[in-house]
Amino acid sequence: MSSAAEQEAVEAVSNAVGAVRSGQAAPVPQIDGRPEERPKERPNGQVRGQVSRVQARPGAPVWPGSSHPLGARFHHGPGGTAGTNFALWAQGAEAVEVCLFDEAGAETRCALTEHTHEIWHGFVPGVRPGQRYGFRVHGRWDPWTGARYNPAKLLLDPYARAVDGDFTLPPEVYAHVRDWPQQYIADTVRDDRDSAPFVPKGVVVHDDDDWADDVRPKTPWADSVIYELHVRGFTMRHPGIPEELRGTYAGLAHPAAIEHLTGLGVTAVELLPVHQFAHEDHLLRRGLRNYWGYNSVGYFAPHAGYSSSGTAGQQVGEFKRMVRALHAAGIEVILDVVYNHTAEASELGPTLSLRGIDNRGYYRLQSDQRRYADYTGCGNTLHAGRPHVLRLITDSLRYWVTEMGVDGFRFDLAAALARSMHDVDMLSPFLAVIAQDPVLRRVKLIAEPWDVGSGGYQVGAFPPLWTEWNDRYRDAVRDFWRGALPDVRDLGYRLSGSSDLYAWGGRRPYASVNFVTAHDGFTLRDLVSYERKHNEANGEANRDGTNDNRSWNCGAEGESDDPRIGVLRRRQLRNLLTTLLLSTGVPMLVAGDEFGRTQDGNNNAYCQDNETGWVDWSLLEDPAWRSLLALASRLISLRHAHPVLRRRAFFSGQSQGADGLRDLAWFTTAGAEMTERDWYAPAAALGMYLSGRDIPGRDERGRQVTDDSFLVLLHTGDRPVPWVLPGAPWAEEYEVVLDTSLETQSDPPGTRHRGGLALTVPARSVLLLRVVS
Repeated sequence: MSSAAEQEAVEAVSNAVGAVRSGQAAPVPQIDGRPEERPKERPNGQVRGQVSRVQARPGAPVWPGSSHPLGARFHHGPGGTAGTNFALWAQGAEAVEVCLFDEAGAETRCALTEHTHEIWHGFVPGVRPGQRYGFRVHGRWDPWTGARYNPAKLLLDPYARAVDGDFTLPPEVYAHVRDWPQQYIADTVRDDRDSAPFVPKGVVVHDDDDWADDVRPKTPWADSVIYELHVRGFTMRHPGIPEELRGTYAGLAHPAAIEHLTGLGVTAVELLPVHQFAHEDHLLRRGLRNYWGYNSVGYFAPHAGYSSSGTAGQQVGEFKRMVRALHAAGIEVILDVVYNHTAEASELGPTLSLRGIDNRGYYRLQSDQRRYADYTGCGNTLHAGRPHVLRLITDSLRYWVTEMGVDGFRFDLAAALARSMHDVDMLSPFLAVIAQDPVLRRVKLIAEPWDVGSGGYQVGAFPPLWTEWNDRYRDAVRDFWRGALPDVRDLGYRLSGSSDLYAWGGRRPYASVNFVTAHDGFTLRDLVSYERKHNEANGEANRDGTNDNRSWNCGAEGESDDPRIGVLRRRQLRNLLTTLLLSTGVPMLVAGDEFGRTQDGNNNAYCQDNETGWVDWSLLEDPAWRSLLALASRLISLRHAHPVLRRRAFFSGQSQGADGLRDLAWFTTAGAEMTERDWYAPAAALGMYLSGRDIPGRDERGRQVTDDSFLVLLHTGDRPVPWVLPGAPWAEEYEVVLDTSLETQSDPPGTRHRGGLALTVPARSVLLLRVVS
């Protein structure tokens, strides 16, 4: 093409946009076929709407462009002409338009007439980074066969790198008439009102960052300590972060935030969802918002609400700068990702993106294709077994690794992704693709190993490469410290790496992500302060959230002025933290638990974008909570210093030498090794001996790894107990390293005790002793 022709094409786009800005009529599709009809009642009770045929008319010159990559990519096209290539997979569509919006919201439509392998594509000269856009997809409106095309609805590009605007969900953004009087047929009545004024737009982003100045920490799994946090909630009340940066990626990158993380000693932050998400209609009607973000609508876009620098693409750079700052501090970034469902909900939900692009192609439908298969409890389930859906997910994952710098992912309701036709299948396409992908198989992969469908509970079943949230660890530790375990068999497995779940297929102890609390449920402080959930502020009559809290309020429900209850609760917090951080596996803490954060008994604060959900940093003004933080830091330091506490292989329980000393041994309060009968008997105490002499593996220079040996004594009874310390060959003498009955820990060396003699272990406490001879 000649330079004159190139200039003419660019000017044509500019003129089209200018015509819209000046108030001239924008090009719109001409609708052929029958006018809209009201639904007609049929003998079988079904209602059928209009099937429309649309002939789109282009609003600006569009060159053929390329079907790859998907999404909007700015580059220099034929003859060096600057512009943006748009590509959208829409298998059943009859026509696709890319819609360009100026600053006033005026729209120019450009028909994508090229169609390659079910991908509609075209290159639009003159479209540069910062341009806002969306798609309109034309096709049949036939909900009974799963077809829900409606060109009146502007659709977000599934591959949009940035999103400008917020989802408010007025009636216009529903492809059906949301408020139709007969709700049982409402989803079949097409709504032809234009949604464009009411929905966010994608933003063209130019990404040429090569990450040359970034150094990834690459922390081995066994050495990892994960810290789950919410970008907004962690920073909103931090006094050291400038007010204008609170609640943002820049706030998390601020030295004041990073100083807390490095001082605590964690190696990775696990961020609650940062993909662009929407708020549910039922929350907006109650004046609430989705705070946690498990309602994704844009799998490539950092959530714009967490950007301090702007939403016209600036959020991408701000997110990257946050990742760089954390990496520079030696902290990895793990994203909590929600690929199991989208914010479009059930057939009565809004049409924001995938539903209008190709409903049958993206979602799992029931045999009655009007309805969605719902394995997530959120109204829909993405069909991860289909190639184009799998491509969307893996393209997104690779993007966040290679172009946004993240180090791993925690997959929400991962079992839903591993379903083949109906059942969970560990040979499913999703798991197979991840296992062979040269990028994804090298990053940290964490499964939430369940969904809400039949057969969805899959703890211990995910293949090698994967780690899992271990809720059996959570339940056993909670039950032990509230005195509800019938015996200590399950606790023994959980403390030593859950070999009953993970010792197969080459998996290691770090396959178990151990946690006592998570974002979902009570905080650690609430776990020892409430026995019942108090979720009234969520507006659901306290019906939401689990009733299975396995908590103990220490004698009073909620906050108490009784000093004895306060002392007991703080001791229980120390017990829970100590148990977690001394267990084999990968520990996960929740932001604020290390200094007594509370949600006032709300165990489902997903919609509490306020002081209930935010971390309260003023707690650190109280010496009692500062001492809890000091204990957490000390325990993490112990993990980092002692490889026996972060083993890379399971314990064998077998003798490793002539003296009969084993790598792991269990003891009763009488100083005797546990027998089969002891494991089945009710018990309030358990002793665990960890030998540092027999650690499998070698260091990076090929040297045998050795360490100190430790004895951990856990006692949940309400009275002190005399405990005979194991003598030779286990130890001649022990030194107390940590005692959770004390509000403040003394610096080692601690008190020494002879093996074979009794030591009084305080009620409800953990003692950590080091073998000194």
